[in-house]
Amino acid sequence: MTHLRSHRLVQRGFTLIELLVAVVIFAILAAAGYAALNNSMRFREVTDQSILKLHELQTAVRLLGQDFQELAPRPVRDPLGGPNQPALLADARNAYVVLLTRAGWANNAGVQRPGLQRVGYLLDNGTLRRDSWTVLDATQSNEPVRRELLRSVKRFEIRYLGNGREWLTQWPAPGGQPAQSERAMPIAVEVTLEIDGWGVITRLFEVPG
Repeated sequence: MTHLRSHRLVQRGFTLIELLVAVVIFAILAAAGYAALNNSMRFREVTDQSILKLHELQTAVRLLGQDFQELAPRPVRDPLGGPNQPALLADARNAYVVLLTRAGWANNAGVQRPGLQRVGYLLDNGTLRRDSWTVLDATQSNEPVRRELLRSVKRFEIRYLGNGREWLTQWPAPGGQPAQSERAMPIAVEVTLEIDGWGVITRLFEVPG
């Protein structure tokens, strides 16, 4: 009888309390694992967003640098039929923060066109945008090629170092002769970007003389 009783004790299953304890432990471990996985996915998402934002910033600064370092003293015809626009134009009354003519426009397709290009930068609802035209002397019917460069931009400002070594927020410098002002080039250009979450970033570009 003793042997049978011991055998029955060994063969008995789990009690309800033991099952409940096992379920609770499993639930705790599952919750902890889910939280760790969720945090890992959120961290990866934030990291990916930061990498994307950094790439956008690098691209924007690179394009700004290329455009200013390739400045060409070539004024263009005003689309509305007014006086010619200077090769470099920065006027608070204009929608564009800056308009410029640049050289070195790549022509990988071998299309018959000039190597000069008209480019404009503006801040559109917190997005830094670069517009470019396929013709220099554009008309109102010539729509620009729009490219969004950088988002979450709170401020976009440009200063120009004149020949008198003074920093100007307007270009051409006021008071110059119209014929000379149309082709006038600064010595250097200072670009300031204030980006949400990144603070203020300033870059200085020398303009070839």
